[in-house]
Amino acid sequence: QLRVVESGGGLVQPGGSLRLSCAASGFSLDYYAIGWFRQAPGKEREGVSCISSSGAYTNYADSVKGRFTISRDVAKNTVYLQMNSLKPEDTAIYYCAAFEGVCVEGPNDYWGQGTQVTVSS
Repeated sequence: QLRVVESGGGLVQPGGSLRLSCAASGFSLDYYAIGWFRQAPGKEREGVSCISSSGAYTNYADSVKGRFTISRDVAKNTVYLQMNSLKPEDTAIYYCAAFEGVCVEGPNDYWGQGTQVTVSS
């Protein structure tokens, strides 16, 4: 019953923008932090951004700082990742995950299936 589902990926040109959505069901964002991760072919998964259960704390990987913005809509139980000034190196499958309370991975996390983002001319 507890799920997160990503959407919003696609093909964009360098310099373009996308907004990814992470729709949560079966739990409240009031008690779960939501993180965004990405994995490119042949590479390790890396953390991109995270927002705390209160919405007051956010963090970003250095590679996306200033270009990506994480936000949430509690009424819709959805977290967004606004991605601007996209670069080819942003190409990856993007995943969201729900963490219990804080932006720290643990054994009880919930992971989505991912959405593909491709940045190419």
